[in-house]
Amino acid sequence: MGDVVSAHLDESKRQYISEKTGKVAGEFCRYYEQQFGVALFNSVRYEIEGNGGPQTQLLHRKAPLEDKSIFSGNLFQYLEENKKWRNRFFFIPDCYEVLFYETRLAYDRGLHPKGAINCAGYKVLTSLEQYQELINSSLPNLKVKPGSQYLRCATQYPIILWHPYGRHLYFCVLTEKEQQKWHAVFQDCVRHANNGLPEDSRVETPAFTDAIRMYRQAKEQYGTWDMMCGSPVQILSNLVMEELHPELRNMISPRLKGKAQERQRHWILISDAVYRIVQTQCQAQYEAVVQRCEAGRPPLESSIRTDMDQIITSKEHIANKIRAFVMPKAEKCVKSHVQPYISSILDALMSPTSRGFSEVREVFFREIVEMNKNAINEGGQEKLGEHMEKISMLAFHPVKMQSCYEKMEELQLEGLQQRFDVSSPAVFVQRAQILMREQMDNAVYTFEQLLHQSLESSADKEDLCKASQRIQDRVIKKYDYDSSTVRKKFFREALLQIIIPYMLKKLEPSCKAELPKFQELIFEDFSKFILVENIFEEVVLQSVMKDIMLAVKEAAVQRRHNLFRDSMVLTNSDPNLHLLGDGPSIDWESQYGGGLEEPDSADLPITEKRRRMKQVVSMIQLEGMPPLPHESCLEVPTEEGIPEEQEPEVGSEPEVPTSPDSIHQIRDLINPVVTLETSVPAADSPPLTNGTVPQPGQKAESKEEQKADPSPACLEQPSSVTSHDDSGFQSPAREEAEDEQAQPITKDPAPVGETTAVLAEGEVTLDAKVDPSSDRETREEVSGKTSPEDSAC
Repeated sequence: MGDVVSAHLDESKRQYISEKTGKVAGEFCRYYEQQFGVALFNSVRYEIEGNGGPQTQLLHRKAPLEDKSIFSGNLFQYLEENKKWRNRFFFIPDCYEVLFYETRLAYDRGLHPKGAINCAGYKVLTSLEQYQELINSSLPNLKVKPGSQYLRCATQYPIILWHPYGRHLYFCVLTEKEQQKWHAVFQDCVRHANNGLPEDSRVETPAFTDAIRMYRQAKEQYGTWDMMCGSPVQILSNLVMEELHPELRNMISPRLKGKAQERQRHWILISDAVYRIVQTQCQAQYEAVVQRCEAGRPPLESSIRTDMDQIITSKEHIANKIRAFVMPKAEKCVKSHVQPYISSILDALMSPTSRGFSEVREVFFREIVEMNKNAINEGGQEKLGEHMEKISMLAFHPVKMQSCYEKMEELQLEGLQQRFDVSSPAVFVQRAQILMREQMDNAVYTFEQLLHQSLESSADKEDLCKASQRIQDRVIKKYDYDSSTVRKKFFREALLQIIIPYMLKKLEPSCKAELPKFQELIFEDFSKFILVENIFEEVVLQSVMKDIMLAVKEAAVQRRHNLFRDSMVLTNSDPNLHLLGDGPSIDWESQYGGGLEEPDSADLPITEKRRRMKQVVSMIQLEGMPPLPHESCLEVPTEEGIPEEQEPEVGSEPEVPTSPDSIHQIRDLINPVVTLETSVPAADSPPLTNGTVPQPGQKAESKEEQKADPSPACLEQPSSVTSHDDSGFQSPAREEAEDEQAQPITKDPAPVGETTAVLAEGEVTLDAKVDPSSDRETREEVSGKTSPEDSAC
């Protein structure tokens, strides 16, 4: 595959990529330096004037995932290098970066991961049909015929991570339950990674987002942007690829050779290589401009604090001039093109959002009620710690929160998307889902602190139940108020994100040419803090803000959305509540679960830290299914014509297990069935072999018995394999032999390093009594080693 990339990305094309990236990134940096001064002025002004919003009722957790991990487990991953599937161990830490190791043992030993996946910009797919549609859209001139598959999956439960520019990632699992859990986990990773801009940065983040918007508007690209996701370097790289990607596709795609699927695969590899080159160059240029701005920040901030009043006066004077020029045109645009659609947009936003926040409320209520039942029925405070430890991470449990997120995914802006140039509702969906998670964690954290405070005064079981119910009602009331405030703010911001770009696009032909003359009114000393373009946008925002506020206020009256009116303000019934949020996090398991309080893990080795790390989502371990042996080398070819392994000859030495070559053999490794043949002596009836290798002197098997599972008889199993088998992968021969007189006896698989052999002479009758010594000899022949109980006899 490296030859394909090097063949199509020669020196001339790499030079073109570098020049194009430098041009786009350089123009962005110019906008960033302009917006940095404006953002710094707004930050200092906010700090001085303190225009804060209403105080929240719920507490906010400072470090919600401290000493926690999200999820871990095994997945089959497709390797492009050899076109095979390999079983690997995946671990998702609190930063939501997906790390993968060759084996679980490598992770436990503290080794470095084999690789890491940043999920920003990805889409999580669970069907090859969805993936094929996206592939065909990336290369319109290389569409694959319907019905043909781009990838041959090792199982029928794929999980695919698709990116418009980066490399695609392919995984698969054995069951639908695993697929659903991993799908929810990956979606949570994407959701978190897309929200990569730090909200607590009041200078860098506004400067960056405004610079991106100004750059795209200069290119006449208004409206929302789906690739505004990830870290600043990733967003800047997406900005470059938005222009570079179509140009390279037109240059390279006609030269790709091979079948349509092969050309698509080559183009994905080429696009990923280009994306990596662009990211490297963008990172260097972005870090350089940030360093320049930070170096000049102290004198700018000093000047702002000294001349704050003069800067505000000058800005208001220019704003009045621009308002007199722009406002009549803006009001006419609002009345004709915006007002008729505000209510439709708001209704489309409010219905799924309100359902999602109501589901958050229901999930929280159900979990607390379930905790109360379990704590009362299973022993009061002794079980309280175990259940509260799980509830404390409820907001970060992607599977339990999935029902809340799904409500928001029902958002549809059909008809409005084209009119207002909204690329897709994904931007609003992910923002609302993040707010749901924050509100859930605030509710859980407030409940924790109040319950812990109540437990210090009473330890009785009945008092515990009453206190929990009372606290639950208080927290839900606070949640209703806070969620109403958060939703109304979300509705206002979403309306502005949809309407303002549309109005700027409408007003640009008549206003843009006249704006430069207002620049002359700005003093040179204040030119870094006052920009005409920003004031123009503020005036446009003011022209429509009254209508937006009125629409949201009228919607609050409708009870079906469960919104509080703006005039309703909850009194601070818990004056000391916010003092509880300053305390350390509660270790429920050690305080109330009967466990020992563990020492500080700051000085512990990495292996011990990983052992003690608690996981939000339980590991996937299917019932009755043991861990996979040889998990680092389970390679499943995806090509046709996979040869089946031949049965060993009678008397030959058992072979050492190697990498399985088909999915059936993987299932046989997962669920081994070792049978001991028993039969009732009969003159005419042939002995049943249950699909095992026939021994000398035995009659040939019947046609039905020849259809039994041809899985190899010699399998190596780890010591953790259990004898219970309920996964559904039983041998067909076991079902066919149910009505026969001879019944197979399932034995426990052999321990690690030992080989299971088929009995040559091990038949016993069901009617006769079996001698214990002979039975012990039979077990010795099967396992190759005498058990401790037998040795004791």
